[in-house]
Amino acid sequence: MRYDAVLFDNDGVLTTMTDRSLIRRSVERAFADVGVPDPPDDHVEALTMGVTPGRLERVTTHYDFDPETLWQHRDRYATRAQQRAVEAGDKPLYGDFDEILDVSLPRGIVSSNQHPTVERILEYNDVTDHFETYYGREMSVEGLRRKKPATYYLDRAVEDVGADNPVYVGDSESDVVAAENAGMDSVFVRREHRWDHELSVEPFAEIESLTELPAVLEGER
Repeated sequence: MRYDAVLFDNDGVLTTMTDRSLIRRSVERAFADVGVPDPPDDHVEALTMGVTPGRLERVTTHYDFDPETLWQHRDRYATRAQQRAVEAGDKPLYGDFDEILDVSLPRGIVSSNQHPTVERILEYNDVTDHFETYYGREMSVEGLRRKKPATYYLDRAVEDVGADNPVYVGDSESDVVAAENAGMDSVFVRREHRWDHELSVEPFAEIESLTELPAVLEGER
């Protein structure tokens, strides 16, 4: 093997993407909880996907309330909505998931989704034991700061598996940048939802399915 461990992003790599409308409704409910029953659309969109600490601060400054309070409401609703989607069969594992089980390397997960969401996905699908470690982000503003492209959770996962030369498999630019920041190679998975996605950074390898991953890990491509 070219590497001594393989770490995976979750959403868009191992598990299908979350319906955006679920997260949007979670944001709307969070605003209602803090006394804003009809927030502007741009404020809802700002806290739906790809949220950064700066974006959260700009929105909460507009209302002069605590970012931590709004974010915890948002994450609580988003986590439960995604857990229900998993249990309803609306957020399944990808059909090629089993391909990673034949890889004879320590496996881990590092996701920017909430840790309880990742945990429920693994438990519901009875695949927790296939991973030596897994991390979603903490449900707090600090967890938001630590998510990719920061390396906080990647570094912890690498330490957990005791790897000297790991590789990270993701489906977004932040995944590729996080891997680069952590000093490891990245594999970009260009699934259907990423067909037209243009990267400004170069991954070590690009694949369209996890069926292609073993060849990359074994140094055949």
